[in-house]
Amino acid sequence: MVMEPVLEIFASDDFALWPIGEHESYGYLVLNGELTPAEVGTAVMRIAACNDFEPEEEHGPCPTDPLGSFLHGLLTMADLFAAGGFRVIDNASGTVFVDPGCCNGLETWRDWLEVLDGTGYSAFGHDPSSVAERVGDGVRLTFDAHGTDGSPVIELPTDQVRRLIAGAEQDVRDFLGLVGTWAERQLPAHAAAVTAALARALDVASTP
Repeated sequence: MVMEPVLEIFASDDFALWPIGEHESYGYLVLNGELTPAEVGTAVMRIAACNDFEPEEEHGPCPTDPLGSFLHGLLTMADLFAAGGFRVIDNASGTVFVDPGCCNGLETWRDWLEVLDGTGYSAFGHDPSSVAERVGDGVRLTFDAHGTDGSPVIELPTDQVRRLIAGAEQDVRDFLGLVGTWAERQLPAHAAAVTAALARALDVASTP
């Protein structure tokens, strides 16, 4: 059983602000500490693009240079979005529980803890309508709660789910460690700000 943080990726053939990897649209990039510099560049590009729209006036005027303009939303907005989520794969059965939905992102990954320590229930957007809920001493993951009967289901002990969440969180932190090094090399004038912004976008403390 695997839980991994994934970022939804769109192809960006015309992106030229820094080197990125080649990825097909509507695929997922797994975030962890083993990404190549080009893959880190892809992830940073995607998260910045998720927040690339005109902020409110209190965030100041948008820079006119291409790099400053592209990073402006990421660096100035308080509420950031990162398209993706936690994906659970049952290698034994081949069942995949895809957390990423159209209304949720990686910034809401702590909703998983609500299942264990809060209301006992969390939904992760729709298309599909993935749901995690406490059932007795376990957690049931339903791939599409609003779909037809017979939706794939994964049932796990709560202790195992807690370990899986902790491992996925560590993957996010390891990824942020790579971002710090990558940003110093690719975006030296913005390195600290970009690293801090991605930590906020992924809802974890910055990695020193």
